Amino acid sequence: MSVLIAIPARYASHRYPGKPLVPLKGASGQSRTLIRRSWEAAMAVEGVDRVVVATDDSRIRDEAESFGAEVVMTSSACSNGTERCAEAHAAIGGGYEIVVNLQGDAPLTPAWFVSDLVEGLRAAPDAEIATPVLRCDGRALATLKADRAEGRVGGTTAVFDRDNRALYFSKEVVPYTATIYAPEAETPVFHHVGVYAYRADALASYAEWPHGPLERLEGLEQLRFLENGRHVVCVEVESRGRLFWELNNPQDVIRLEEMMAEMGVE
Repeated sequence: MSVLIAIPARYASHRYPGKPLVPLKGASGQSRTLIRRSWEAAMAVEGVDRVVVATDDSRIRDEAESFGAEVVMTSSACSNGTERCAEAHAAIGGGYEIVVNLQGDAPLTPAWFVSDLVEGLRAAPDAEIATPVLRCDGRALATLKADRAEGRVGGTTAVFDRDNRALYFSKEVVPYTATIYAPEAETPVFHHVGVYAYRADALASYAEWPHGPLERLEGLEQLRFLENGRHVVCVEVESRGRLFWELNNPQDVIRLEEMMAEMGVE
């Protein structure tokens, strides 16, 4: 199956305007923009036929082209990354069987997360969309809870059935647990990693559906698939000791830079 990775990137983020152009300092002290680090993460994935940056902003286009990325200009009417990926796939003439949405705010996404995701979709013929989930240890869960207590969204959590079919995604920490876990202990909470692999026909259908009430309330694009009865499979991935976080708020810059320093990411 042919695979396209599209990196949707917009300048006018509600929580963090200009986020794709924010510089992130690596372990060596060298700074690279968020969009560049996200593109480098995509380029590290094996078995991918093409990688494009999908944006509606000339500033992001110019930055992406400066380091050699292929850019597809999309409409400012796209309300989320999934719509932008659908538009980008159509703009290049389609033809890819699987389109991966590697969101431009997760530069520490390991290459094997994406590889495992694509294989998970291939292994689930009834699924139309696949998305990775990472079991939280006590440290990660405590961070999620602390962010919510302080009014920040630190990440999204996922719940799914015994066949790994997604039941719900939320910016709240679900399922509820009052247990205090040791930093390295496994917990029953799964962090949803903001990457998606779509079969092309499901992606093309997405933009035709109206925004549902759950999508509007949570601000989570993947809920539109669930609200339309589509089969979303959650693929559990392994951290292999790799730290992972998304850049959702300005406070996350320091957190990501600390993680890159700890892992030796240049």
